[in-house]
Amino acid sequence: MIVNLLFSLVGALVQLAFVLLFAPLVQGFIKKIKARLQGRRGPVLLQQYYDIGKYLNKTEILSEHSSWITRVTPYLVFGCMAAAAMMLPLVGLSPLRSADDIILLIYIFGLARVFTVLGGLDAGSAFGGMGSSREMMVSMLVEPGLLLVLFASALRAGSTGLSGIVTHLSNGGISTITPSHLMCAFALFVLIIAETGRLPVDNPDTHLELTMIHEGMLLEYSGRLLGLMLWATSIKQLLFISLFVNLFLPWGIATTADISSLLVGGLVYILKIGLVAVGLGVVEMLTPKMRLFRLPQFMLTPFLVAFLGIISDYVVR
Repeated sequence: MIVNLLFSLVGALVQLAFVLLFAPLVQGFIKKIKARLQGRRGPVLLQQYYDIGKYLNKTEILSEHSSWITRVTPYLVFGCMAAAAMMLPLVGLSPLRSADDIILLIYIFGLARVFTVLGGLDAGSAFGGMGSSREMMVSMLVEPGLLLVLFASALRAGSTGLSGIVTHLSNGGISTITPSHLMCAFALFVLIIAETGRLPVDNPDTHLELTMIHEGMLLEYSGRLLGLMLWATSIKQLLFISLFVNLFLPWGIATTADISSLLVGGLVYILKIGLVAVGLGVVEMLTPKMRLFRLPQFMLTPFLVAFLGIISDYVVR
């Protein structure tokens, strides 16, 4: 019992270290792909590491109107992302098998979002308030669709545990590719665009009043606190992409803990993350920033597709 617990904790810490190191690279890769497709050189692949390191080495300067919420939020958001990173199946099944429940995962992401919004409001600046209100609007549009997608996967597997869902899909082979599976995969891909603040929902590369949502909530942060928020944003993006590839492209994931399975699983995982990152870069290159008041119609699409996916699952049965 104790040996198994120690083994799980070591596995979770190794997975966390992998996510912390790998997440900024994925962010840099997406930016590089987008720049190349637009005919630009773009930033170097490791630029996100340089930015995070630069901010972490600086002292933060905060508004005199900010409270403890501004100081605590970056640590809490980073901690939430770290906890989620230890729960998710990535290269292999979740090392914390007893805690990899999708409902707990939704609450962790929700807690991080609430404190990010509160941090944006805390200093009382106009841009922070604007970004926070827009973030809450986007979250109201995203979360129903995300819940439907996750519960559709749980219904097919008969379990809300992420490892159980991934094992069920991985063992099912080609028979798991149903209309419901494809529709929910499409819905989650659109939701990733919104959740990670990418075009056409948000524009992470600008600080223009008309376009920014997530960046508006970070304007009051500086130094170490800003570095943590940027790092947490990269981790969240990697976790959502990992959720997509392991729920809808689970083949190749290591279902045992032996070295050969983990090596193969690691190579397949990196390949799948790279393909999804290219897809996000292509979408960003092809789509302009959408007007804020058109977002409800846009975000209704993944919700309806996921809903139809659940209905089709019952019809096919």
